[in-house]
Amino acid sequence: MKRIHCLIFVILTASLVSLAQPSQANAPAQSATDDKAAMEQRLRDLEDRVVMLEGEIRQLKAQGAQPGQGTNATAAPASVPAQPQVSAEQGAAGATSQAETVRLGGAGSAASKVLNPDVSVIGDFIAGAGRNPINPTPAFQMHESEIGLQAIIDPYARGDFFISFGETGVNLEEGFITFTALPASFVVRGGKMRAAFGKVNTLHNHVLPWVDRPLVTQNLVGGEDGISDAGFSVQRILPAPKNWFLEATGQTFRGDSPDVFTSSHKNDVSVVGHLRAYRDLSESTNMDLGGSYSRGHNLFGSDFVTHLYGADATFRWKPLQRAIYRSFVARSEFIWRQQNQPSLAACLTITCPTFVRGGFQRAFGFYASGDYQFARRWFLGGRVDRSDRPFNASLTDKGGSVVLTYWPSEFAQLRGQYRFTRYAQNFDAHEAFIQLQFALGAHGAHPF
Repeated sequence: MKRIHCLIFVILTASLVSLAQPSQANAPAQSATDDKAAMEQRLRDLEDRVVMLEGEIRQLKAQGAQPGQGTNATAAPASVPAQPQVSAEQGAAGATSQAETVRLGGAGSAASKVLNPDVSVIGDFIAGAGRNPINPTPAFQMHESEIGLQAIIDPYARGDFFISFGETGVNLEEGFITFTALPASFVVRGGKMRAAFGKVNTLHNHVLPWVDRPLVTQNLVGGEDGISDAGFSVQRILPAPKNWFLEATGQTFRGDSPDVFTSSHKNDVSVVGHLRAYRDLSESTNMDLGGSYSRGHNLFGSDFVTHLYGADATFRWKPLQRAIYRSFVARSEFIWRQQNQPSLAACLTITCPTFVRGGFQRAFGFYASGDYQFARRWFLGGRVDRSDRPFNASLTDKGGSVVLTYWPSEFAQLRGQYRFTRYAQNFDAHEAFIQLQFALGAHGAHPF
Protein backbone atom coordinates (compact mmCIF):
# COMPACT_ATOMS: atom_id res chain seq x y z
CA MET A 1 0.00 0.00 0.00
CA LYS A 2 2.90 2.36 0.74
CA ARG A 3 4.19 1.84 -2.81
CA ILE A 4 0.91 3.03 -4.29
CA HIS A 5 0.90 6.15 -2.11
CA CYS A 6 4.48 6.86 -3.21
CA LEU A 7 3.39 6.39 -6.82
CA ILE A 8 0.66 9.01 -6.39
CA PHE A 9 3.15 11.46 -4.84
CA VAL A 10 5.61 10.94 -7.74
CA ILE A 11 2.85 11.57 -10.31
CA LEU A 12 1.80 14.77 -8.56
CA THR A 13 5.39 16.05 -8.33
CA ALA A 14 6.19 15.23 -11.96
CA SER A 15 3.04 16.92 -13.16
CA LEU A 16 3.75 20.13 -11.22
CA VAL A 17 7.30 20.26 -12.60
CA SER A 18 6.02 19.74 -16.14
CA LEU A 19 3.54 22.56 -15.62
CA ALA A 20 6.22 24.95 -14.38
CA GLN A 21 8.81 24.35 -17.12
CA PRO A 22 6.72 25.27 -20.25
CA SER A 23 5.38 28.42 -18.63
CA GLN A 24 8.96 29.69 -17.94
CA ALA A 25 10.27 28.78 -21.38
CA ASN A 26 7.42 30.24 -23.40
CA ALA A 27 6.48 33.18 -21.15
CA PRO A 28 7.25 35.79 -23.79
CA ALA A 29 5.09 33.96 -26.38
CA GLN A 30 1.99 33.14 -24.29
CA SER A 31 -0.47 35.34 -22.57
CA ALA A 32 -1.30 35.01 -18.89
CA THR A 33 -4.83 33.84 -19.75
CA ASP A 34 -3.68 30.89 -21.90
CA ASP A 35 -1.17 29.87 -19.26
CA LYS A 36 -3.86 29.79 -16.56
CA ALA A 37 -6.28 27.74 -18.73
CA ALA A 38 -3.62 25.18 -19.56
CA MET A 39 -2.72 24.74 -15.90
CA GLU A 40 -6.36 24.26 -14.90
CA GLN A 41 -6.80 21.56 -17.56
CA ARG A 42 -3.69 19.70 -16.41
CA LEU A 43 -4.89 19.88 -12.80
CA ARG A 44 -8.26 18.38 -13.78
CA ASP A 45 -6.54 15.53 -15.64
CA LEU A 46 -4.31 14.91 -12.65
CA GLU A 47 -7.30 14.88 -10.31
CA ASP A 48 -9.04 12.26 -12.48
CA ARG A 49 -5.97 10.04 -12.42
CA VAL A 50 -5.77 10.31 -8.62
CA VAL A 51 -9.46 9.35 -8.31
CA MET A 52 -8.85 6.24 -10.45
CA LEU A 53 -5.90 5.21 -8.29
CA GLU A 54 -7.92 5.69 -5.09
CA GLY A 55 -10.72 3.52 -6.48
CA GLU A 56 -8.25 0.75 -7.31
CA ILE A 57 -6.77 0.96 -3.79
CA ARG A 58 -10.24 0.54 -2.26
CA GLN A 59 -10.93 -2.50 -4.48
CA LEU A 60 -7.66 -4.12 -3.36
CA LYS A 61 -8.54 -3.49 0.29
CA ALA A 62 -12.03 -4.96 -0.14
CA GLN A 63 -10.68 -8.12 -1.83
CA GLY A 64 -8.10 -8.67 0.91
CA ALA A 65 -5.17 -8.29 -1.50
CA GLN A 66 -1.79 -6.98 -0.42
CA PRO A 67 -0.05 -4.90 -3.07
CA GLY A 68 3.62 -5.66 -3.45
CA GLN A 69 3.29 -9.43 -2.79
CA GLY A 70 3.67 -11.40 -5.99
CA THR A 71 3.13 -8.30 -8.24
CA ASN A 72 4.90 -5.02 -8.84
CA ALA A 73 3.09 -2.05 -7.29
CA THR A 74 3.90 0.19 -10.23
CA ALA A 75 2.18 -2.29 -12.57
CA ALA A 76 -1.04 -2.45 -10.55
CA PRO A 77 -3.04 -0.06 -12.78
CA ALA A 78 -2.24 -2.20 -15.85
CA SER A 79 -3.82 -5.29 -14.23
CA VAL A 80 -7.17 -3.52 -13.99
CA PRO A 81 -9.27 -3.17 -17.17
CA ALA A 82 -9.48 0.36 -18.58
CA GLN A 83 -12.34 2.28 -17.01
CA PRO A 84 -13.95 5.59 -17.88
CA GLN A 85 -13.01 8.51 -15.73
CA VAL A 86 -15.32 8.85 -12.74
CA SER A 87 -15.75 11.39 -10.02
CA ALA A 88 -14.51 10.88 -6.46
CA GLU A 89 -18.06 10.24 -5.21
CA GLN A 90 -18.71 7.55 -7.85
CA GLY A 91 -15.39 5.83 -7.10
CA ALA A 92 -16.14 5.71 -3.38
CA ALA A 93 -19.64 4.32 -3.97
CA GLY A 94 -18.29 1.59 -6.27
CA ALA A 95 -15.63 0.59 -3.78
CA THR A 96 -18.21 0.36 -0.97
CA SER A 97 -20.46 -1.85 -3.10
CA GLN A 98 -17.52 -4.13 -3.96
CA ALA A 99 -16.59 -4.45 -0.28
CA GLU A 100 -20.15 -5.43 0.67
CA THR A 101 -20.20 -8.09 -2.06
CA VAL A 102 -17.09 -10.00 -1.01
CA ARG A 103 -17.57 -9.79 2.76
CA LEU A 104 -19.88 -12.31 4.46
CA GLY A 105 -20.59 -11.60 8.10
CA GLY A 106 -17.28 -9.86 8.54
CA ALA A 107 -15.25 -12.62 6.83
CA GLY A 108 -14.07 -13.21 3.29
CA SER A 109 -15.58 -15.88 1.04
CA ALA A 110 -12.76 -18.34 1.79
CA ALA A 111 -13.16 -17.91 5.55
CA SER A 112 -16.88 -18.66 5.28
CA LYS A 113 -16.06 -22.30 4.33
CA VAL A 114 -13.60 -23.00 7.16
CA LEU A 115 -16.20 -24.40 9.58
CA ASN A 116 -17.96 -26.59 6.99
CA PRO A 117 -17.01 -30.31 7.04
CA ASP A 118 -15.97 -32.30 3.97
CA VAL A 119 -19.18 -33.68 2.44
CA SER A 120 -19.40 -36.73 0.17
CA VAL A 121 -22.13 -38.93 -1.29
CA ILE A 122 -21.59 -42.48 -2.57
CA GLY A 123 -24.27 -44.25 -4.59
CA ASP A 124 -24.56 -48.04 -4.82
CA PHE A 125 -26.96 -49.35 -7.50
CA ILE A 126 -27.39 -53.13 -8.02
CA ALA A 127 -29.25 -55.10 -10.67
CA GLY A 128 -29.77 -58.83 -10.08
CA ALA A 129 -30.97 -61.86 -12.03
CA GLY A 130 -31.61 -65.45 -10.96
CA ARG A 131 -33.73 -67.22 -8.35
CA ASN A 132 -32.89 -67.54 -4.66
CA PRO A 133 -35.90 -68.08 -2.34
CA ILE A 134 -33.69 -68.34 0.76
CA ASN A 135 -31.97 -64.99 0.23
CA PRO A 136 -34.08 -63.15 -2.38
CA THR A 137 -32.97 -59.89 -3.99
CA PRO A 138 -34.96 -57.46 -6.21
CA ALA A 139 -34.29 -57.03 -9.92
CA PHE A 140 -33.17 -53.42 -9.38
CA GLN A 141 -32.34 -51.59 -6.19
CA MET A 142 -30.59 -48.47 -5.03
CA HIS A 143 -28.83 -50.56 -2.47
CA GLU A 144 -27.34 -47.70 -0.50
CA SER A 145 -26.65 -43.98 -0.63
CA GLU A 146 -23.99 -43.10 1.91
CA ILE A 147 -23.43 -39.50 3.01
CA GLY A 148 -20.11 -38.77 4.72
CA LEU A 149 -19.44 -35.74 6.93
CA GLN A 150 -15.82 -35.49 8.07
CA ALA A 151 -13.80 -32.65 9.61
CA ILE A 152 -11.06 -31.74 12.04
CA ILE A 153 -12.70 -30.53 15.26
CA ASP A 154 -9.60 -29.03 16.88
CA PRO A 155 -5.88 -29.88 17.08
CA TYR A 156 -6.73 -32.82 19.34
CA ALA A 157 -9.72 -34.53 17.67
CA ARG A 158 -11.60 -35.19 14.47
CA GLY A 159 -15.20 -36.20 13.75
CA ASP A 160 -16.66 -38.65 11.21
CA PHE A 161 -20.30 -39.32 10.38
CA PHE A 162 -21.58 -41.81 7.79
CA ILE A 163 -25.34 -41.83 7.20
CA SER A 164 -26.81 -44.59 5.06
CA PHE A 165 -29.98 -43.94 3.03
CA GLY A 166 -31.70 -47.07 1.75
CA GLU A 167 -34.97 -47.57 -0.08
CA THR A 168 -36.70 -48.43 3.20
CA GLY A 169 -35.18 -45.97 5.67
CA VAL A 170 -32.24 -44.06 7.09
CA ASN A 171 -29.53 -45.50 9.30
CA LEU A 172 -26.54 -44.00 11.10
CA GLU A 173 -23.87 -46.40 9.93
CA GLU A 174 -21.11 -44.71 11.92
CA GLY A 175 -20.74 -41.50 13.87
CA PHE A 176 -17.82 -40.99 16.22
CA ILE A 177 -15.17 -38.62 17.54
CA THR A 178 -11.50 -39.65 17.51
CA PHE A 179 -8.96 -38.22 19.95
CA THR A 180 -5.59 -38.41 18.21
CA ALA A 181 -3.26 -36.50 20.57
CA LEU A 182 -3.48 -38.43 23.84
CA PRO A 183 -0.49 -39.31 26.03
CA ALA A 184 1.44 -42.56 25.48
CA SER A 185 0.29 -42.68 21.81
CA PHE A 186 -3.21 -43.89 22.65
CA VAL A 187 -6.04 -43.25 20.18
CA VAL A 188 -9.53 -43.15 21.71
CA ARG A 189 -12.79 -43.15 19.81
CA GLY A 190 -16.35 -42.70 21.08
CA GLY A 191 -19.73 -42.98 19.34
CA LYS A 192 -21.31 -45.55 17.05
CA MET A 193 -18.84 -47.52 14.97
CA ARG A 194 -18.13 -50.82 13.28
CA ALA A 195 -16.31 -53.22 15.57
CA ALA A 196 -12.70 -54.10 14.81
CA PHE A 197 -13.54 -57.78 14.39
CA GLY A 198 -11.69 -59.28 11.43
CA LYS A 199 -11.60 -57.50 8.08
CA VAL A 200 -14.99 -57.66 6.36
CA ASN A 201 -16.90 -56.43 9.42
CA THR A 202 -14.91 -53.16 9.40
CA LEU A 203 -15.60 -52.38 5.71
CA HIS A 204 -18.36 -50.21 4.29
CA ASN A 205 -20.25 -51.62 1.33
CA HIS A 206 -18.56 -49.40 -1.24
CA VAL A 207 -15.04 -50.65 -0.40
CA LEU A 208 -15.85 -54.36 -0.60
CA PRO A 209 -14.16 -56.20 -3.49
CA TRP A 210 -17.48 -58.00 -4.19
CA VAL A 211 -21.13 -57.06 -4.67
CA ASP A 212 -22.20 -59.04 -1.57
CA ARG A 213 -20.66 -60.21 1.70
CA PRO A 214 -19.35 -63.76 2.24
CA LEU A 215 -21.59 -66.50 3.68
CA VAL A 216 -19.59 -66.63 6.92
CA THR A 217 -20.30 -62.94 7.50
CA GLN A 218 -23.99 -63.34 6.73
CA ASN A 219 -24.45 -66.42 8.93
CA LEU A 220 -22.15 -65.79 11.89
CA VAL A 221 -21.34 -62.05 12.12
CA GLY A 222 -24.65 -60.30 11.47
CA GLY A 223 -24.59 -59.87 7.70
CA GLU A 224 -24.42 -56.39 6.19
CA ASP A 225 -24.79 -54.51 9.48
CA GLY A 226 -22.35 -56.78 11.29
CA ILE A 227 -21.11 -55.92 14.77
CA SER A 228 -21.90 -52.20 14.78
CA ASP A 229 -22.92 -50.49 18.00
CA ALA A 230 -22.50 -47.50 20.30
CA GLY A 231 -19.51 -47.57 22.59
CA PHE A 232 -15.87 -46.55 22.80
CA SER A 233 -12.59 -47.86 21.47
CA VAL A 234 -8.97 -47.67 22.65
CA GLN A 235 -6.14 -48.29 20.20
CA ARG A 236 -2.37 -48.28 20.50
CA ILE A 237 0.67 -49.27 18.47
CA LEU A 238 2.77 -51.80 20.40
CA PRO A 239 6.54 -52.27 20.44
CA ALA A 240 7.43 -54.88 17.86
CA PRO A 241 10.44 -56.72 16.43
CA LYS A 242 12.30 -55.20 13.51
CA ASN A 243 10.25 -54.79 10.30
CA TRP A 244 6.98 -55.61 12.10
CA PHE A 245 4.05 -53.33 12.92
CA LEU A 246 1.78 -54.34 15.83
CA GLU A 247 -1.51 -52.67 16.71
CA ALA A 248 -3.89 -53.59 19.54
CA THR A 249 -7.53 -52.50 19.79
CA GLY A 250 -9.97 -52.92 22.67
CA GLN A 251 -13.64 -51.93 22.41
CA THR A 252 -16.72 -51.94 24.64
CA PHE A 253 -20.23 -51.62 23.20
CA ARG A 254 -23.80 -51.38 24.46
CA GLY A 255 -24.38 -54.98 23.42
CA ASP A 256 -26.93 -54.69 20.59
CA SER A 257 -25.90 -56.02 17.18
CA PRO A 258 -28.64 -57.72 15.12
CA ASP A 259 -28.29 -61.52 14.82
CA VAL A 260 -25.18 -61.49 17.02
CA PHE A 261 -25.66 -59.79 20.41
CA THR A 262 -28.73 -58.61 22.33
CA SER A 263 -28.67 -56.51 25.50
CA SER A 264 -31.55 -57.44 27.84
CA HIS A 265 -30.22 -55.32 30.72
CA LYS A 266 -28.06 -52.23 31.01
CA ASN A 267 -25.08 -54.28 32.14
CA ASP A 268 -25.24 -56.66 29.17
CA VAL A 269 -22.39 -54.96 27.32
CA SER A 270 -20.29 -56.62 24.64
CA VAL A 271 -16.51 -56.46 24.17
CA VAL A 272 -14.22 -56.78 21.15
CA GLY A 273 -10.45 -57.25 21.00
CA HIS A 274 -8.24 -57.25 17.93
CA LEU A 275 -4.49 -57.66 17.39
CA ARG A 276 -3.01 -56.78 14.01
CA ALA A 277 0.47 -57.65 12.71
CA TYR A 278 1.81 -56.14 9.48
CA ARG A 279 5.10 -56.61 7.65
CA ASP A 280 6.63 -55.66 4.30
CA LEU A 281 8.08 -58.79 2.72
CA SER A 282 9.75 -56.90 -0.13
CA GLU A 283 9.39 -53.66 -2.07
CA SER A 284 6.41 -55.14 -3.88
CA THR A 285 4.75 -57.44 -1.33
CA ASN A 286 3.38 -57.19 2.20
CA MET A 287 1.49 -59.38 4.65
CA ASP A 288 -1.27 -58.47 7.12
CA LEU A 289 -2.34 -60.90 9.89
CA GLY A 290 -5.00 -60.46 12.56
CA GLY A 291 -6.68 -62.18 15.47
CA SER A 292 -10.08 -61.19 16.93
CA TYR A 293 -12.28 -62.03 19.90
CA SER A 294 -15.76 -60.82 20.85
CA ARG A 295 -18.17 -61.65 23.66
CA GLY A 296 -21.75 -60.61 24.37
CA HIS A 297 -25.21 -61.79 25.41
CA ASN A 298 -27.59 -63.20 22.83
CA LEU A 299 -31.33 -63.02 22.16
CA PHE A 300 -32.23 -65.73 24.71
CA GLY A 301 -31.42 -63.48 27.70
CA SER A 302 -28.68 -62.33 30.05
CA ASP A 303 -27.79 -65.91 31.04
CA PHE A 304 -26.92 -66.83 27.45
CA VAL A 305 -23.54 -65.74 26.09
CA THR A 306 -22.08 -65.80 22.58
CA HIS A 307 -18.34 -65.99 21.90
CA LEU A 308 -16.76 -65.16 18.53
CA TYR A 309 -13.19 -66.03 17.52
CA GLY A 310 -11.60 -64.90 14.27
CA ALA A 311 -8.38 -65.06 12.30
CA ASP A 312 -7.70 -63.12 9.11
CA ALA A 313 -4.83 -62.92 6.62
CA THR A 314 -4.16 -60.62 3.66
CA PHE A 315 -1.35 -60.81 1.09
CA ARG A 316 -0.69 -57.95 -1.36
CA TRP A 317 1.56 -57.76 -4.41
CA LYS A 318 2.05 -54.51 -6.31
CA PRO A 319 5.25 -54.21 -8.40
CA LEU A 320 6.75 -50.73 -8.30
CA GLN A 321 7.52 -50.56 -12.04
CA ARG A 322 3.99 -51.62 -13.09
CA ALA A 323 1.95 -50.50 -10.07
CA ILE A 324 -0.92 -48.96 -12.06
CA TYR A 325 -1.22 -51.97 -14.39
CA ARG A 326 -0.59 -55.07 -12.28
CA SER A 327 -1.48 -56.08 -8.71
CA PHE A 328 -2.80 -59.01 -6.73
CA VAL A 329 -4.57 -59.27 -3.37
CA ALA A 330 -5.40 -62.53 -1.55
CA ARG A 331 -7.75 -62.47 1.45
CA SER A 332 -9.00 -65.10 3.86
CA GLU A 333 -10.92 -65.09 7.12
CA PHE A 334 -11.84 -67.90 9.55
CA ILE A 335 -14.54 -67.46 12.20
CA TRP A 336 -15.74 -69.69 15.05
CA ARG A 337 -18.98 -68.96 16.92
CA GLN A 338 -19.89 -70.55 20.26
CA GLN A 339 -23.15 -69.69 21.98
CA ASN A 340 -25.31 -70.82 24.85
CA GLN A 341 -28.87 -71.57 23.87
CA PRO A 342 -31.91 -73.32 25.40
CA SER A 343 -31.77 -77.06 25.77
CA LEU A 344 -34.41 -78.68 23.58
CA ALA A 345 -34.42 -81.84 25.75
CA ALA A 346 -35.09 -79.85 28.95
CA CYS A 347 -38.03 -78.06 27.37
CA LEU A 348 -39.55 -81.34 26.25
CA THR A 349 -39.58 -82.73 29.80
CA ILE A 350 -40.73 -79.62 31.74
CA THR A 351 -42.83 -76.56 31.10
CA CYS A 352 -40.64 -73.70 29.83
CA PRO A 353 -42.09 -70.32 30.86
CA THR A 354 -38.57 -69.02 30.37
CA PHE A 355 -35.60 -70.30 28.43
CA VAL A 356 -33.62 -73.03 30.21
CA ARG A 357 -29.87 -72.89 29.81
CA GLY A 358 -28.22 -76.11 28.83
CA GLY A 359 -27.77 -76.12 25.07
CA PHE A 360 -24.50 -75.25 23.40
CA GLN A 361 -23.77 -74.66 19.73
CA ARG A 362 -20.49 -74.39 17.84
CA ALA A 363 -20.40 -73.13 14.27
CA PHE A 364 -17.51 -72.49 11.87
CA GLY A 365 -17.12 -70.67 8.59
CA PHE A 366 -14.53 -69.14 6.27
CA TYR A 367 -13.97 -67.47 2.94
CA ALA A 368 -10.93 -67.21 0.67
CA SER A 369 -10.63 -64.81 -2.26
CA GLY A 370 -8.17 -63.42 -4.78
CA ASP A 371 -8.27 -60.32 -7.01
CA TYR A 372 -5.85 -59.84 -9.92
CA GLN A 373 -5.42 -56.58 -11.82
CA PHE A 374 -4.60 -57.40 -15.43
CA ALA A 375 -4.94 -53.89 -16.94
CA ARG A 376 -4.97 -50.33 -15.73
CA ARG A 377 -8.71 -50.29 -14.98
CA TRP A 378 -9.65 -54.00 -15.01
CA PHE A 379 -9.72 -56.52 -12.13
CA LEU A 380 -10.67 -60.21 -12.13
CA GLY A 381 -11.43 -62.04 -8.89
CA GLY A 382 -12.89 -65.16 -7.31
CA ARG A 383 -14.17 -66.21 -3.89
CA VAL A 384 -14.92 -69.51 -2.12
CA ASP A 385 -17.44 -69.60 0.79
CA ARG A 386 -18.39 -72.08 3.46
CA SER A 387 -20.33 -71.54 6.70
CA ASP A 388 -22.40 -73.42 9.27
CA ARG A 389 -25.72 -72.08 10.49
CA PRO A 390 -25.43 -70.30 13.88
CA PHE A 391 -28.28 -72.12 15.69
CA ASN A 392 -27.83 -75.49 13.99
CA ALA A 393 -24.26 -76.23 13.00
CA SER A 394 -25.31 -79.45 11.27
CA LEU A 395 -26.61 -77.26 8.41
CA THR A 396 -23.80 -75.95 6.19
CA ASP A 397 -23.98 -73.54 3.25
CA LYS A 398 -21.35 -73.51 0.49
CA GLY A 399 -20.74 -71.30 -2.52
CA GLY A 400 -18.43 -69.50 -4.89
CA SER A 401 -18.28 -66.32 -6.98
CA VAL A 402 -16.49 -64.89 -10.01
CA VAL A 403 -16.10 -61.09 -10.15
CA LEU A 404 -15.08 -58.70 -12.95
CA THR A 405 -14.53 -55.03 -12.04
CA TYR A 406 -13.95 -52.00 -14.28
CA TRP A 407 -12.97 -48.53 -13.01
CA PRO A 408 -13.86 -45.77 -15.55
CA SER A 409 -12.20 -43.32 -13.12
CA GLU A 410 -11.33 -43.01 -9.44
CA PHE A 411 -14.91 -41.84 -8.78
CA ALA A 412 -16.91 -44.57 -10.56
CA GLN A 413 -16.89 -48.36 -10.58
CA LEU A 414 -18.75 -50.96 -12.65
CA ARG A 415 -18.77 -54.54 -11.41
CA GLY A 416 -20.28 -57.83 -12.54
CA GLN A 417 -20.53 -60.95 -10.34
CA TYR A 418 -21.76 -64.48 -10.86
CA ARG A 419 -22.64 -66.25 -7.58
CA PHE A 420 -23.36 -69.93 -6.98
CA THR A 421 -24.70 -71.06 -3.59
CA ARG A 422 -25.55 -74.56 -2.41
CA TYR A 423 -27.66 -74.22 0.71
CA ALA A 424 -27.99 -76.84 3.43
CA GLN A 425 -31.46 -77.77 2.16
CA ASN A 426 -29.78 -79.09 -1.02
CA PHE A 427 -31.02 -76.14 -3.01
CA ASP A 428 -28.73 -74.57 -5.63
CA ALA A 429 -29.01 -70.87 -6.41
CA HIS A 430 -27.45 -69.34 -9.55
CA GLU A 431 -27.42 -65.53 -9.58
CA ALA A 432 -25.83 -62.71 -11.58
CA PHE A 433 -25.35 -59.12 -10.40
CA ILE A 434 -24.29 -55.83 -11.95
CA GLN A 435 -23.21 -53.09 -9.58
CA LEU A 436 -22.63 -49.40 -10.33
CA GLN A 437 -20.97 -47.22 -7.71
CA PHE A 438 -20.19 -43.52 -7.98
CA ALA A 439 -18.77 -40.93 -5.59
CA LEU A 440 -19.40 -37.20 -5.23
CA GLY A 441 -17.32 -34.89 -3.07
CA ALA A 442 -14.34 -35.46 -0.78
CA HIS A 443 -14.59 -38.87 0.89
CA GLY A 444 -11.82 -39.63 3.37
CA ALA A 445 -9.64 -42.70 2.98
CA HIS A 446 -10.62 -45.84 4.89
CA PRO A 447 -8.16 -47.80 7.05
CA PHE A 448 -5.54 -49.76 5.09
